[in-house]
Amino acid sequence: MRLFAKVGEASKYLALVGICVLAFSIRLFSVVKYESVIHEFDPYFNYRVTQFLTKEGFYEMWNWFDDRTWYPLGRVIGGTVYPGLIFTAGSMYRILHFFNIPIHVQEVCVFTAPLFSAFCALACYGLVSQARGPGAGLLAALFVGMVPSYISRSVAGSYDNEGVAIFALVNVFYWFVKTVNTGSVKDSVLCVLAYGYMVLSWGGYSFIINLLPLYCLACVFFGRMTGRLYVAFAPLVAIGTAMSASIPVVGFNAVLMSEHFGAFFAFVVLHVALLVGYVRRMLSRKHFYVLTTLVLGGAVAAGAVVASAVAAYVGKSPTLGWTGRSMTLLDPTYASRFVPIIASVSEHQPPQWSSYIMDLHILVALAPAGILACFSRLTDATLFLVMYGLTAVYFSGVMIRLMLVLAPAVCCLAAVALSDLLYVICGSLRCRPLFSLFPSSEDTAAAEGDAGDDASAGGSGSKEGAAGAAGEEATPKKKSKSRKSGSSSSSAAAKVYALPAVVSYGLLGMVLVLLGLYVVHCIHASADMYSSPSIVLQSPRQGGGYYVFDDFREAYAWLRHNTHPDAKVASWWDYGYQTTAMANRTVIVDNNTWNTSHIATVGRAMSSPEAKAWQIYRSLDVEYVFVVFGGLVGYPSDDINKFLWMVRIGGGVYPEIKEKDYLTPDGDYRVDAAGAKTMLNSLMYKLSYYDFADESQLSTGQRGIDRVRGYQIGRLNVKLNYFEEVFTSQHWMMRIYRVRDQPLRDPHPRAAKKGKGKAPAPRRG
Repeated sequence: MRLFAKVGEASKYLALVGICVLAFSIRLFSVVKYESVIHEFDPYFNYRVTQFLTKEGFYEMWNWFDDRTWYPLGRVIGGTVYPGLIFTAGSMYRILHFFNIPIHVQEVCVFTAPLFSAFCALACYGLVSQARGPGAGLLAALFVGMVPSYISRSVAGSYDNEGVAIFALVNVFYWFVKTVNTGSVKDSVLCVLAYGYMVLSWGGYSFIINLLPLYCLACVFFGRMTGRLYVAFAPLVAIGTAMSASIPVVGFNAVLMSEHFGAFFAFVVLHVALLVGYVRRMLSRKHFYVLTTLVLGGAVAAGAVVASAVAAYVGKSPTLGWTGRSMTLLDPTYASRFVPIIASVSEHQPPQWSSYIMDLHILVALAPAGILACFSRLTDATLFLVMYGLTAVYFSGVMIRLMLVLAPAVCCLAAVALSDLLYVICGSLRCRPLFSLFPSSEDTAAAEGDAGDDASAGGSGSKEGAAGAAGEEATPKKKSKSRKSGSSSSSAAAKVYALPAVVSYGLLGMVLVLLGLYVVHCIHASADMYSSPSIVLQSPRQGGGYYVFDDFREAYAWLRHNTHPDAKVASWWDYGYQTTAMANRTVIVDNNTWNTSHIATVGRAMSSPEAKAWQIYRSLDVEYVFVVFGGLVGYPSDDINKFLWMVRIGGGVYPEIKEKDYLTPDGDYRVDAAGAKTMLNSLMYKLSYYDFADESQLSTGQRGIDRVRGYQIGRLNVKLNYFEEVFTSQHWMMRIYRVRDQPLRDPHPRAAKKGKGKAPAPRRG
């Protein structure tokens, strides 16, 4: 038996190693198919800060004032960034170089997310093992290591905060549940440290600091409050809040924002509940009721005063002390009504139903069964899994980005359901001959005899069998048992696992087929859907092979080599991080989006006529403007399709910009001959379609046909007087223009004679 136990333990660790290798390797398709490159937009800022950290050190990074962003305001990096990812990659880089392993910092950044996906699989194993057992834990680790929703933000090159934050999230839950199960102070300390790393890594820590109080209140309400819960929760709130406040990007928001008030309320309720329980044990029932009456009256009065003070403080804020993103989670219509900058981000939109199938596959069907399985034998750990799953489902329905938070919860619940199912199947097969698919007359007689023995033995055997079906190993009260009791317990197991062999084999085959389909789907999602970096694009050729579109890096390289180092570049905020990281030039706005009025100024310029836009850009010392255009090659994520968001954000600050002026009388957004006159006169239209008609005639034989919009543009002969085209990439996806010092000619000669066409002062320097 000891040998079998050792083999089983070794097999478990071997399976965990294999799952970690699988979780890491399935995220390498982007490197194999393309190259080792940073993906998307936000990761370029993290990469740039990591480069600075490895060269200048941790202390200098905290005090770094970046004058190449948000010109002329700049940005204090240390106080506006969650540095967990950057510190992690920088530490790994330092460790590797300490051991004389010469690796570039870019390679460390590229492979950080795949590495931490393996760590996340281990954390999921620990979490579900605490709730159900090692078998369910292995299934949870396998599921989370391959789930497409998590792969989408953790492929090689996806150097974003979520790359380490999802591991940090599950790690906090693991140590919290373990502390609830054990009551160990050591585990509580590790839970607090894990929470500190989570706060250091991602703003999504607010999900933790709201979920754990809900769980604590649920335990108090359902009578599951114990001293172990206090050891797990109280230090997390007290010490964790102090740690959060010491991180500059959080600061006093840890105690002043409404997002954290739920934790403080649960903290007070927990202490009050424990105090009431202690006093009840110390006093007689009569004295307890008298004391309760007196204390309750005073507590209600004090609570009313505190509640009034909190309400007065919160009422001063138009959002009641919540951030814009948090208000969007509580009210899905809030961003579209009041904060268009948040609503303009695609990952802040609600997901479609097909997204759940694509990103979770069979786990969507297994997770509800996992919730029922958790309720069938409710413990403190399974109650936490249920609450985690239900809250994550709600938030993922509000914002597609939070599918990342849902993915580990669904993996854990699906693992519980599948583990229980496999336990029943294997138990049924164990009680029957291997090749006996159909019961014989002897089997039937034996089963009837066992049923009679069970009836005479009472219900104890049934209870033990039910506990075994739930996945627990029954611990005998006595060390030695007779063979008779052993045979009766095995007959009890036969009664519980009443599935016929045909059904058992059929279910086992179905489970294996579903797992195989899940693996194939995850590989397809990783290889074909989530491994393409936005900086390098490709499309299949008809005769085989691929077209490669490297226009972004081509344009950024042109800016870096053909403009002076202090040049100011304007574009929509989506491309700010890439411009500073790859072109090393000063930008007006970037992806941080902390200053809505600054972004609105750029939106105002893009939606204005050419002359007015020229004045706006000159006032900002802008020398170059670029737009992303996909009309020639069919790239849909271009600035023309984003233009209405520029109008909405600009109109939120500048009332003269009205969205209806850019729409047709029927309310349609078009750029053909039926398009609104204001739209066809805007700077965005002119910069996008300048010389496009002639180029489309040469390239496709169709003059002025926009391949994204699917029709001919409204104005074929676009002329520019205030801007000069200086670079257009190979596939016309990036178009760069220089802001002229003076227009080519005065477009309003009569106004100039009357003194209304006065030219602005020449540029400084």
